[in-house]
Amino acid sequence: VQLQASGGGLVQPGGSLRLSCVTSRRTFAQFAMGWFRQAPGKEREFVASIAWTGQTTEYADSVTGRFTISRDNAKNTVFLQMNSLKPEDTAVYYCAEGYSAFPGRGLNEYEYWGQGTQVTVSS
Repeated sequence: VQLQASGGGLVQPGGSLRLSCVTSRRTFAQFAMGWFRQAPGKEREFVASIAWTGQTTEYADSVTGRFTISRDNAKNTVFLQMNSLKPEDTAVYYCAEGYSAFPGRGLNEYEYWGQGTQVTVSS
């Protein structure tokens, strides 16, 4: 299984980016998906997750109200819309596929990982 994340880049504070992640897993629609991020010198942390139906989502407190996770099961793709970006959002963002259909916040709840896409928020 391969996950390909894209959409990262350099953006000014207050700006927006939309990340995408396409998976090769044929049973994509049966599993939860998540986004995590890792800043230099820090541990990888949970950002957002979404259940297999797309009806249940979870967010880290630091991004609630600014980020939105969604999925298109017909296209094997999960998205992360990031608005009102802050310098502290700067990190490598990783998408991941879960072991189950329901979203979780732990790294150990995810089986497959993408290669990451860099997001830099700076003026």
